[in-house]
Amino acid sequence: MSGSVRIRLVQMDVLPGRPWENTERMLAHVNTARQAGIELVAFSEMAVPGYLLGDEWERPAFLRECEACGEALREAARGIVVMFGNVGLDWHKRNEDGRVRKYNALFTAEEGRFIGPTGSPYPFVIKTLMPNYREFDDSRHFFDTRKLAAELGRPVTDLITPVRAARWRIGGVLCEDAWDEDYAFSPLKILSGAGADFFVNVSCSPFTFNKNHKRNRVFSAAAVALGRPLAYVNNTGLQNNGKTVFTFDGASCIYDGQGNRVDGPPAFQEGLLDCDMPLGGTKPFGSPSGTLENGVADLVAALRYGTGRFMKLCGVERVVVGASGGIDSAVVAAIYGQILPPENLLLVNMPSRFNSPTTINLARVLARQLGCGYAEIPIEDSVRLTRTQIDGVRIQGPAGESRLALTDFLLENVQARDRSSRVLAGVAAAFGGVFTCNANKSEMTVGYTTLYGDLGGYLASLADLWKDEVYAVGRYLNAEVYGREVIPEGSFTVVPSAELSPAQAVDEGKGDPLVYPYHDRLFRSWVEDWNRATPEDILDWYLDGKLENRIGYGGAVKDLFPTPAAFVADLERWWNHYQGLGVAKRIQAPPVLAVKRRAYGFDHRESQMGPRYTRRYQELKRRITA
Repeated sequence: MSGSVRIRLVQMDVLPGRPWENTERMLAHVNTARQAGIELVAFSEMAVPGYLLGDEWERPAFLRECEACGEALREAARGIVVMFGNVGLDWHKRNEDGRVRKYNALFTAEEGRFIGPTGSPYPFVIKTLMPNYREFDDSRHFFDTRKLAAELGRPVTDLITPVRAARWRIGGVLCEDAWDEDYAFSPLKILSGAGADFFVNVSCSPFTFNKNHKRNRVFSAAAVALGRPLAYVNNTGLQNNGKTVFTFDGASCIYDGQGNRVDGPPAFQEGLLDCDMPLGGTKPFGSPSGTLENGVADLVAALRYGTGRFMKLCGVERVVVGASGGIDSAVVAAIYGQILPPENLLLVNMPSRFNSPTTINLARVLARQLGCGYAEIPIEDSVRLTRTQIDGVRIQGPAGESRLALTDFLLENVQARDRSSRVLAGVAAAFGGVFTCNANKSEMTVGYTTLYGDLGGYLASLADLWKDEVYAVGRYLNAEVYGREVIPEGSFTVVPSAELSPAQAVDEGKGDPLVYPYHDRLFRSWVEDWNRATPEDILDWYLDGKLENRIGYGGAVKDLFPTPAAFVADLERWWNHYQGLGVAKRIQAPPVLAVKRRAYGFDHRESQMGPRYTRRYQELKRRITA
């Protein structure tokens, strides 16, 4: 087909669970697009209701409101073609859960009417490929094209056909329908064979580190294989499924038939992409697609954007950070320093007799360089009171009398809980705000945090970053965001330590039991690898001399452990924590801001089953330790 289509992609901040607010802004965009001579305007997947809504889809009143919003957009489609994502409803049929039939749908409206695929019983495109991995759970609520074809007794290809507008045959697909590598068939190829003039992919795709790099590779190759333009529109904003908070970066763009790309608005920003898109696929109009690999700058942008948006969502205006002098709390404070006015940010250091002057001073310097509020509230007296109240308490029981013993080890957790549950919670209430959770992903993986202590807080902004990534983010904040040393150099160089006992005295070089460069990568293989590793795999790689390469560790494992038995003991120590009490702690942890693959919460679903080892692991262990 010759000619072109003047298309506009609207990269909009979609508010989850706010259909009318989204629709009112969409109607305004339709009006301005029409006035600008745009022929086709496209919005993202589920642009009307939002996407990650939990079980809000089970409320008929909410569904009726979404339907009414769709009707308003249909009526506004005069002199312009409008494409948008919304829930498609069939009130006369039921899903397999007995509730009303729902589809994740792409609506196309022209001259006040909806136009659907040729051969479909509905005036909308139905999402065919339902992602059921990571945070996605589409099949819980939505009926898909394959199920509908089976129900109707028709080939699925009958239902996957272009939308016939007055001038074009549009190949409309929803998000996963273009990520078809692991599925039995390709909606894009079916649409191409049915004569689509161009393709529009509407997505609601959360930001994940380096996801856009893969998407660019997949979509660019698809445009080349299909020989026709492919437009990709994604939203910005923040959505969550309770335990995990996801940012949306947009990254809307258009690919020509040679795989070149026309970029849209910057990441995490609302905006428009206008293009006179030539049809036919032979005329290049984009630039070489290149790479979209992410770096530390993208992590920082996602952390800042997601943290700020979550504050707005929760109505939070003031924040308290427990500042220990270490890198985690320093990075958290520096991120909030970019979001809040200085008077709304308060750093609190809570020393005990185990805290060194070094770390206390680092907390003071951090607050001074951020220009925010600072307070020191010692906890020694309150910890002593707790010990006095509990240690030696007499218990009368069926076996006679016994006494409680609050050991020095147990007092470490008392200190952590005193800081969070008592001091930070009280200070946050008096300050009129909330307090943060500063845990990183390494600590959360093995439960190296105290339940109701340093695992407390309203949001865990860093809990999807391994320790080495926290350091990298801190360096970037100083060098590129602030352009000066806000996080003191000592916070980067001091040994990581909870400072809860003499065994963790930082001025003597004593600290956490984790060797972060190694354990970061070991834990990552358990959590983030697509085919997640277990101790059996680790021992296999160890015996083959490939462990360092397989987990990406730059050193030599033999230099960390004096004997193979010590290596195995360390492996089991942390695996037991990861699958043991660590699970219970993560379940009770604050929401995690997801920026990478397999964030804790709904992205990394867990069951409390206790530590487990395969029989083959036990055989490998005997070989190694013999």
